[in-house]
Amino acid sequence: CRRCGNVSFHLQKKTCSSCGYPEAKMRRFGWSNKAMRRRTDGTGRMRHMKTVARRFKNGFREGTAPAPKAQAAN
Repeated sequence: CRRCGNVSFHLQKKTCSSCGYPEAKMRRFGWSNKAMRRRTDGTGRMRHMKTVARRFKNGFREGTAPAPKAQAAN
């Protein structure tokens, strides 16, 4: 299969039994918790999701500069 890399693409049906390709959504069922665990969030690079927690703490602010720090008096 082009999407999941498994040998689960049925050549006559033209669908993958593992991920559901070419459907837009990934094939996922609640009766197989182990299969859901194998390919859920956090199993890859998470290029977008790993920054979301930090941005959430700051209220998703964008385009603002940080306040200037006060100089220490010597």
